[in-house]
Amino acid sequence: MIASARAVLAVESDAVARLGPRLGDAFVAAHDLMLACKGRVVVTGMGKSGHVGGKIAATLASTGTPAFFMHPGEASHGDLGMIVGDDVVLALSNSGESDEILRILPLIKRRGARVVAMTGRPQSTLAREADVHLDAGVEKEACPLNLAPTASTTAALALGDALAVALLESRGFGSEDYALAHPGGALGRKLLLHVADVMHGGERMPRVGPDATLKAAILEMSQKGLGMTAVVDAEGRVVGLYTDGDLRRTLEKHDDIRGLNVADVMTRNPRTIGPHRLAAEAAQVMQAHHVSGRLLVVDDDGRLVGALHVDDLLRAGVI
Repeated sequence: MIASARAVLAVESDAVARLGPRLGDAFVAAHDLMLACKGRVVVTGMGKSGHVGGKIAATLASTGTPAFFMHPGEASHGDLGMIVGDDVVLALSNSGESDEILRILPLIKRRGARVVAMTGRPQSTLAREADVHLDAGVEKEACPLNLAPTASTTAALALGDALAVALLESRGFGSEDYALAHPGGALGRKLLLHVADVMHGGERMPRVGPDATLKAAILEMSQKGLGMTAVVDAEGRVVGLYTDGDLRRTLEKHDDIRGLNVADVMTRNPRTIGPHRLAAEAAQVMQAHHVSGRLLVVDDDGRLVGALHVDDLLRAGVI
């Protein structure tokens, strides 16, 4: 059983590897058609090619190329109205002779849409009639009967991914663009949440002046419940930070803390971050600079606007 599984993986891996040397002018032409498309990329395919086509359409759409899947069987019963002249149709068929696709091909062309075919047979009807043909042919299927679509569907899927990534790079599609298409789940939270969305601010923000006694700073920490307090000057600019960890260190060094001001024992010039930075960046700053789970948030003038605790990032799913 293991030997059989390894044989399948070897056949499919070889099928994908053989695609690379074949890439050339046709791939560039397909890429250019889709990049210049003013409408949508309409992906279609029957059977297993249809399942692969659905995934390719989803990948295109999530990486900056508007796309959707149209079932070729339903197209003859009204769904052909989904296609307009500004669209590019990506048609998948290993044989290149799928009746459902060939039946609607003249109507697609009559609407003015361009056609990119992805088949395993360059001499097939679909390949000949398309504006551009991409050869996704394989020497054999991974199925021992050489019948079930296995290596051919893997090759088509990989070629679709290659198109999607090439288009992504040509569009300059970045991580924030990707997040806008993936607002749900951890990925969206990591890429879309900003510090201002999760920080503590306003009356919840502990702060004292540099002349405050250490006792007053401790009371402020206790009342606000963040295990720290910012130390700010008369104009609200951050000059220091005092945390519960600092308190432990203070007690280790001083037998009597009653005469201390917070300025005597605070951390000066603490790490800060702006409210419009990504929350994921705040997590990176905490990790890179070994910040003890707390980060002050300041505006462009260094004035305190909030504080961020590692627990806030955990609750938001950023880390």
